[in-house]
Amino acid sequence: MTTSNLSNHPPLPPGSLGLPVIGKSLQFLRDPDFITKQHEAYGAIFKTRLLGRPAIVIRGMEANQFVLTNENKYFVASWPPTTKALLGPLSLVIQTGELHRNRRKLLAQAFKPRTLSTYVGAMSDIAQQYTQRWLQAQTLTWYPELRNFTLDVACKLLVGLDQGSKTPLGQYFEIWSGGLFSLPISLPWTRFGRAKHCRDLLLRELEDIIQARQSLSDPGDDTLGLMIQARDEDGQGLSQEELKDNVLLMLFAGHETLTSAITSFCLLTAQHPEITARLHQEQQQWDTDSPLTLEGLKEMTYLEQVLTEVMRLIPPVGGVFRSVLETCEFGGYQIPQGWSVLCSIGGTHEDPGLYANPKQFDPERFSPEALAQQSAERQKFGYFPFGGGIRECLGKEFARLEMKIFAATLLRHYDWQLLPDQNLDLMVVPSPRPRDGLKVTFKALSE
Repeated sequence: MTTSNLSNHPPLPPGSLGLPVIGKSLQFLRDPDFITKQHEAYGAIFKTRLLGRPAIVIRGMEANQFVLTNENKYFVASWPPTTKALLGPLSLVIQTGELHRNRRKLLAQAFKPRTLSTYVGAMSDIAQQYTQRWLQAQTLTWYPELRNFTLDVACKLLVGLDQGSKTPLGQYFEIWSGGLFSLPISLPWTRFGRAKHCRDLLLRELEDIIQARQSLSDPGDDTLGLMIQARDEDGQGLSQEELKDNVLLMLFAGHETLTSAITSFCLLTAQHPEITARLHQEQQQWDTDSPLTLEGLKEMTYLEQVLTEVMRLIPPVGGVFRSVLETCEFGGYQIPQGWSVLCSIGGTHEDPGLYANPKQFDPERFSPEALAQQSAERQKFGYFPFGGGIRECLGKEFARLEMKIFAATLLRHYDWQLLPDQNLDLMVVPSPRPRDGLKVTFKALSE
C-alpha cells in the first residue's frame, strides 16, 4: 500500500464501467447478487460506474481497514447525489473533518448507555402491542407490519410521537426514504422527485415538533430532548436547521435498516427450525411473563449469536461509500482521485477467506469460543454491519437493543411459519427484504 506521487502509475483494477453516465447503476439497484457476481468475475477489487460516478469496489478485511482508517487522509465520506440531497446538508453523515468530529461528539450525548436503558420498557410495550395484533390476524404479510413497528419505535423514542406510522409524518417518511438510493432525476413523477417534495413536508412537521419541545422548561429525556440540551465544549448547541436534518437522519437510521435486520431474523429463523427451537429453549431460563430487563437481555447469549449471524448473512447496509481525496494504491491497483470507493459489507461477509461456507446460516461462527480465536482486526474489519472507523453508526447500540427486545418478545410467546408459494428472493435497495413481503402464519406457542 502506497500513497500518491506514484512513480509507475499502477493499473486500474479490472472491471467494466458500463454505459456512459449511468454505468452499472441499474444492475446495482436491481440485482441483489450484482456485487457478488462482479467479485467472482474480477476478484476482491474491481472498477465500475455507480450512481453517476466511476467507482472502485473492494472487499476483505485488509481493504476495509485501509479505507476506514484513512478517513480525511485519502478518503472522505461520500454519498450518492440523491442520498445527499434527501438527507440534507447539515446531516451528520454528510459532514466531514473537524465539523463532523465536533457534531458527532455532541450528538453522541443522546446515545449514552444510561439513556438506552430507559428505552427498554417502551420498546417492549410497542412490540407487545404489535404481536397481539398479529396473533389476532393469524396470517399476514409481515414486512409492511415490521416497517410500521420500527417507525413507531423510532418516532416514540426519538421525538416522542405516538403511533408515528399512522401520522402524516409517517406517510411522508415512506415516500422520502424510497428515494434515498434512486437515480438522480428530479421530476415530479420520479421516485427522487416525489422524495424531495416529501422532504420539505417532513421538515415542516419536524419544525413544529422541535419548536413545541423547545418551548418547554424541560425538553424531555428522549433523543430529541437530549439533542436540544446537548452542548459542545464551547457551550454551543445545535441550531434548529441542524436539529431537523439530524432528527430526520436518526429516524431513517432507526427505521429502514432496523426493519431489514428484524425481517431477516424472522425469515432465517423460519427457514431454520432447529435454531429457532434452541432460541425458544434459551428463553425458558427466565420467567417469560415478567418484563424484559437490560440485565436479562445481556444474558441471552445464543440470541446474540443468532442476531450477529443474521447481520453477517444479510447485512442491512450493503456497503460504505467514500470519495477519493488523493490518488493512492491498494493491492497493486490505482485508486484515482475523484472516484468513489465502495467497501462492500456484503462482499466481505461472504469472503470465503474469512468465513467457511459463507452462504450457510451458522450462528456458531460467533460463539464465545470462536470469537476468542479471532484477532481484534478481524472482528473490526471482517464484520462491520454498522460500518466502521470514525463513522461507525452512532445508533448502533440503540439498534442492537431494539433487535434483541423484538426477537425476545417473539420467542417468549409465539411461533411463526412461512406460507407456501411466495417469492423470498431479496430486493436490496434501499435495504434487503423479501420480494413478496414475507407472508407467514403467526400463532401462540403451544403450551
